[in-house]
Amino acid sequence: MRLTRHVYLAGSGLHGFSLSNDYDCHVYVIDGGSELALIDAGAGLDIDAILANIRFDGLDPARLRYLLLTHAHADHAGGARGWYDRFGVEVAASPEAGRYLRDGDEERISLAVAKQGGFYPASYVFRACPVPHILKENDMFSVGELRLRAIETPGHCSGMLSFLLEEDGRSVLFSGDTVFHDGKWLVSNLWDCDIRQYVRSIEKLAAIPADVLLPGHLSVALKDGARHVRKAWDTLQRLSVPPSIV
Repeated sequence: MRLTRHVYLAGSGLHGFSLSNDYDCHVYVIDGGSELALIDAGAGLDIDAILANIRFDGLDPARLRYLLLTHAHADHAGGARGWYDRFGVEVAASPEAGRYLRDGDEERISLAVAKQGGFYPASYVFRACPVPHILKENDMFSVGELRLRAIETPGHCSGMLSFLLEEDGRSVLFSGDTVFHDGKWLVSNLWDCDIRQYVRSIEKLAAIPADVLLPGHLSVALKDGARHVRKAWDTLQRLSVPPSIV
């Protein structure tokens, strides 16, 4: 599903557009011309469904070179090993997310409690994967002719990154699970969900004049994306909290 000149939506689960496996987050594809990159990997339970959507949009999966992760939760990073095994993608992530993925650390990504909460099947396994690229605040990452800027946005979990792409004079913000359409967020009862960091991350993103907002779940905003981020920040400034997506 083409969203902008260079960005496609190829995967999306039950909390989105049901384009692929129910457990998948939004999986975006960036077409940099000579190469493609994924933003997030999905849960890894049905990569073929995502591949079918990539091909349907006229893209050649053989051009896949990179996988940029917003964070290491299983719905976003669980498919990393599958993409690596099939296409040799090079994974880029924050130091924390990179460490959890390299170690296959189910405890640090809170997978056991997520299974208990019914978010994943009991048989689900988080597979370790190499992470050759570590990204920190304001690092630039090239995908063919395009460049993305990494923005550290912890709060929903440790090691969360957002990505900003400048495209044809417009700013495209990939916000992961930090902020969603209509000013929502995702606070969870997990060890690394930190409200104070979360508020600072929302404030940081609210200062970006994003034209397009592409979050990890739910609807996308293809114009005036910053309005949705500002709505979350305005709510926080009124000493209240944004509504959660679950």
